[in-house]
Amino acid sequence: MDEAHRRPAGVDDQTVEALGKLSEALEVVEEARGHLYAFHRRCGTADLTLREAVGLLREAGHAAIADDLQTNLVGRNVLPDRWSYRVVEEYDEMYYETFTAAEAAAREALVDGKRHLFEAEMKVAERRDGP
Repeated sequence: MDEAHRRPAGVDDQTVEALGKLSEALEVVEEARGHLYAFHRRCGTADLTLREAVGLLREAGHAAIADDLQTNLVGRNVLPDRWSYRVVEEYDEMYYETFTAAEAAAREALVDGKRHLFEAEMKVAERRDGP
């Protein structure tokens, strides 16, 4: 096992397991963040496509419908006073950054900042000869 993934002397199994669970939780937070970015991109794509539809409806002679869509949907907030980028920013600032800092601080305090010790030890324990 490489030094970056070797448990520091004196660190017990329970601590490594707990940090493994904390890492697992962070992975879920990362995944949720990815979904928020996908949500943000999809909202933006929907708005740009809506703008195209409004223009096409206007060109087809459906000005009243185009005007209604332009007034009520184009550029509309997805949540009160927020476009989707604000949702992402607030998640990052209020939750994601706090979570990642707390996870890093726990690793620093308990295992000299080393990452994925639980997984690295699992790999060694489960390794088999051959492919």
